[in-house]
Amino acid sequence: MSPGRILPIYEGPADWRGPDIKDSADWHIHLTQSEISEIKSAVQNTIDAGISIENIKPDNFPLQGLSRVMETAYRELLFGRGFVVFHGMPVRDLEREEIIRAYVGIGSWLGEPVSQNRNGHILGHVKDIGYDHTNPQHRIYGTTYRQFYHTDGSDLVGLLCLQKARAGGMFTLTSSVAVYNEIAKQRPDLAEVLSSPFVMDRKGEVPEGKQCTFEIECFHHHKGRLLTIYDRAYIIAAQHRDHVPRLSDQQIEALDLLDELAGSEEFYLDCEWQPGDMNFVHNHQILHARTDYEDYPELDLKRHLLRLWLSTNEGWELPPIFEEKYGSVEQGKRRGGIYVPGMELTVPFEAE
Repeated sequence: MSPGRILPIYEGPADWRGPDIKDSADWHIHLTQSEISEIKSAVQNTIDAGISIENIKPDNFPLQGLSRVMETAYRELLFGRGFVVFHGMPVRDLEREEIIRAYVGIGSWLGEPVSQNRNGHILGHVKDIGYDHTNPQHRIYGTTYRQFYHTDGSDLVGLLCLQKARAGGMFTLTSSVAVYNEIAKQRPDLAEVLSSPFVMDRKGEVPEGKQCTFEIECFHHHKGRLLTIYDRAYIIAAQHRDHVPRLSDQQIEALDLLDELAGSEEFYLDCEWQPGDMNFVHNHQILHARTDYEDYPELDLKRHLLRLWLSTNEGWELPPIFEEKYGSVEQGKRRGGIYVPGMELTVPFEAE
């Protein structure tokens, strides 16, 4: 954005604050017994037909009754408040492969799964596997350390809880639209800074023809919409590279204000995970985070979530600069995810 430009304020259902909607039933979807039976039947259909998990799609994962719910959820994600939470996924009744097939099948009704890391995982495991949170090249989801507010590298992100933590691990959401609007009102100078490029690191996951870092704005004003790309950990990781300019005092102040507002009780919404809860979030308008947590010592009781990154077939029009992170911005084609040379798509059944 050019200096001195009047910053827009964005109105609509995506401009929400946690305390205003925490008691609303609108963002909860409780699966009925008939819908659960339909999911189980669709899972068995893929097994009987010999369909690999990578190839599960709506046409081979039929959800006749639940399809209307999925269509409503899709519209709410893209054109409403930007998130939905399903309850009742029968994770205790199914084997691990069946759970994964059910999750990928449901996700396929919202978008195409894309790779989440250099290993080509289209299914992620959010679980402590001993990563060092102080290592700027490590991704925090493999630790018990808190994750600050951020977006992921896809149109939608989904999480399915298999096992909750012994203590902590609270998942929270914040409307990036509401946070931006507040910054624009309080400190338009810092809203301008956040609408200007920052250098982000790729943490070693470098697509063919790209560099180890790239520049992109946190807030994007495109075709009358606000889109957000934000992960301070990747901005800080870039600061360890000699060729990257140090952050200015004003940039640090702007990032601090964004983090402060996103993590304030005035804005965030707590989501208390229970096994079988399944959350989908529109990255372009929602920030998400989690508190640090204490795990059970038993391996089979450790906090464990499954994750999907989804490319929406009819998603928002993206600005050209998103190609740096999304690869493609063309609607109707796969966009987002992490793709590096020599990678093959895989579906791990356990955290790696």
